[in-house]
Amino acid sequence: MISSKMQKALNKHLNEELKSSYLYLSMAAYFEDKNLKGFSNWMKLQSQEEYGHAMKFYSYILQVGSKVTLNQIDVPKSTWKNHTEVFKETLDHERLITDMINKLVDLAILEKDHATHNFLQWFVNEQVEEVSTAEDIVNKLELVGDNRNGLFMLDRELGSRTTA
Repeated sequence: MISSKMQKALNKHLNEELKSSYLYLSMAAYFEDKNLKGFSNWMKLQSQEEYGHAMKFYSYILQVGSKVTLNQIDVPKSTWKNHTEVFKETLDHERLITDMINKLVDLAILEKDHATHNFLQWFVNEQVEEVSTAEDIVNKLELVGDNRNGLFMLDRELGSRTTA
């Protein structure tokens, strides 16, 4: 059994992961509208990945004998200035989630909750990959700029992403 404070924090994060999934699905729709099918594919898979993260929290909360609490998810943003802005927001969002995970780890350490600390280590490592990948795409987008050929090639590259 985990403390009520930890239960509340884990549930809050579960809901944040669901919001992330919803945001990335909105970004996928934005790219579909711009006929950037590869970008959309990448975002749809990212949405599915975030949903999977939420389900890990869901399962863990139940596994430790606590209660899952789901909250309302706000309507996500649906318009951006351009494709680079979308990925800059993705990068900012992944940095925010990383900060939230780190605060959960801090709480687990403070409460001497070794099981939750151990559970969270997967997410600590995952966030390193998430931030690095988003940074890489932002850097490529900035390199490509308005070059349509470069954008076409990057769309093709992002379209090749498959589920893990």
